[in-house]
Amino acid sequence: MSLLATKFLPFHQAFIGEEEIRSVAEVMRSGWLTSGPRAKEFEACFARFVGAEHAVAVNSCTAALHLALAAIGLQEGEEVILPTMTFAASAEVVLYFKARPVLVDCINGSFHMDPAEIERAVTSRTRAVVPVHYGGYPCEMDSILEIARRNKMKVIEDAAHAMPSRYKGKMIGAIGDITCFSFYATKTLTTGEGGMATTENQEYAERMRRLSLHGISKDAWKRYTAEGSWKYDIAEAGYKYNLPDLQAAIGLVQLGKCHAMQARRREIAEQYTEELETLEGFTAPATASDEGHAWHLYVVHVNSAALRIRRDQVIEELKNRGIGTSVHFIPLHLHSLYQRHLGYREGQFPNAEERFSGAISLPLYPGMDDADVGRVIEALRDVNREFIR
Repeated sequence: MSLLATKFLPFHQAFIGEEEIRSVAEVMRSGWLTSGPRAKEFEACFARFVGAEHAVAVNSCTAALHLALAAIGLQEGEEVILPTMTFAASAEVVLYFKARPVLVDCINGSFHMDPAEIERAVTSRTRAVVPVHYGGYPCEMDSILEIARRNKMKVIEDAAHAMPSRYKGKMIGAIGDITCFSFYATKTLTTGEGGMATTENQEYAERMRRLSLHGISKDAWKRYTAEGSWKYDIAEAGYKYNLPDLQAAIGLVQLGKCHAMQARRREIAEQYTEELETLEGFTAPATASDEGHAWHLYVVHVNSAALRIRRDQVIEELKNRGIGTSVHFIPLHLHSLYQRHLGYREGQFPNAEERFSGAISLPLYPGMDDADVGRVIEALRDVNREFIR
């Protein structure tokens, strides 16, 4: 029996209110639209929020990752270790330098990279490791940091999902050498498009800030203000990665309600988990604790041994019942780019492939009310009833 809904519940909907709209309107009325005082304020507030010394606002997490690798001086032919279970950006920025992304498998039953596999992947050419805090749940950073320090590698955290996450009581953003955040439309804190790089290292921060705006001299953004000058110096070739004040205005408001949004996400996750314990066809996310979890994603695992249908058909059945979902992610080693140019192959990382084969990301965003959550739960119950073996 199918529950056909009249209204489709999307996988995600940005939680934008009147405060964000007013903040953007204020920037528009000010006459200063591009990177300026609001972007600087956003950097300062964000750095305080995560407990970092420095924050550099940019136009995407991809830009932040690129600038992070540039800041540590990654060179052609060097290697960067990262999980195969991640989005394109984590590895493609390594290719920008003609360096090699070295992929590693997940811990068995987890979406996080395995520290033992990191250890095995280290060579004399390894320059950095990029742990990805999948779904908003922090990686085992103590082990990763120990391996990195012992092997003189830098740690660049991909925290695209991890705002606000904590690891053993410490905010993600002030643990590794550089941490990179995403403010894309679907993220826990959004500016539409945008990102941030945080670090304790002043030299890294200054270089990332300079490179983010064509490599021109410090505070060149002020050249059109009363205290600025038309004179500037291009210190090195850079990029156009700056975050405009229009987007920073949204980010400042979002930052102010970040913990409240996280609390609502946790409530929804708890409702999902409680229900999934009663359904043989699905398994809730495996986390040691939800303490510090940002709950960017709630990834349910389809138990193919219990259901007569597999993950892809489950997605279609949920869609037929009016529920939008997604899949995070197709492991990098399964993509043609990594197979054709880097020699990776299917079957090379079995734990990641097993996680991918059963993964479905359920709707999870603060704007969902209890009725929305109930619709998702009822759709899962219905699929479980109809297709249980």
